[in-house]
Amino acid sequence: MAETLIYSEGRDKRLDETKLRRLNKLGWWIGLAGLLLMCPMVWAEVRGVDFGLGAPDSPLYERFGELAGAQSGQGQNSDESQQKPDSDQPNSLQAASQARDDANKSVPVSKQQPKRILGLMPNYRAVSAGAIPPPPTPKEAFVIATRNSFDYSSFVFVGITSAMAEWSDAHKQLGEGFEGYGRYYWRGYLDKTIGNYMVIFTLPTVLHEDERYYAKGEGGILKRAVYAATRVLITPNYDGKNTLNISELLGRASAQAISVSYYPSQDRTAGSISEKYAYAIGRDALTNVFREFWPDIATHILHRHP
Repeated sequence: MAETLIYSEGRDKRLDETKLRRLNKLGWWIGLAGLLLMCPMVWAEVRGVDFGLGAPDSPLYERFGELAGAQSGQGQNSDESQQKPDSDQPNSLQAASQARDDANKSVPVSKQQPKRILGLMPNYRAVSAGAIPPPPTPKEAFVIATRNSFDYSSFVFVGITSAMAEWSDAHKQLGEGFEGYGRYYWRGYLDKTIGNYMVIFTLPTVLHEDERYYAKGEGGILKRAVYAATRVLITPNYDGKNTLNISELLGRASAQAISVSYYPSQDRTAGSISEKYAYAIGRDALTNVFREFWPDIATHILHRHP
């Protein structure tokens, strides 16, 4: 009787593992199909074809380009500016912040992106629809990456995902119980922090890419959703032109490569790393979609300001 019970439990466990593997494969195929569908739009948008998703010839990028041209024109007069006393030159970070505030004043309240959604989710990377701030300075990018990494919501988010990973026994070598949860937690937090600094600060500063999310704010639901999701593949550079989002794609890949050094040996396979990489990119895409529609949700459903 005992042997039959053990055999039955073992069989049920194998069936559960088989179902989990099938679900993972299904998720991979769905993700791959979505990526293949987005590739033509990404290629066309980078090449300058207008799909109405924020191409370089849209008003957003025209204004952004004018801003970049004005800044380059100021650079040509650098000799004159150097002759002025230092006291007459405002702090660059304060000037950039003031410029963003001024740009945001022209945006209707119903379309403004808040710094925090529902008092929990940090939204420092979002730019309100129609607002055109100057390119971020390295200091600004570093501050945004730091805020996203050490915000109190980050500890809550990592706590939830770590609990889910421990409950599903995602990494068996990390163990179970409180000790196992602790091992999941610090690794998950390190994943998030490294990814933030690579994607928001390090690579954008080197490549001159603007990793902020520029909300569209108008158009059909499908068009806005596709626009938001594809921002993980497309981003403006400091000149306001669309380019392949190398900072996102390479930054997440670099974070996963670094994670190999602190995850168990059995999780250092190409399949495991690829799965985590796809999860990180998918999470960022869904976050952008939520950012895009949050002002509408707050205004029309919750009847409050975003």
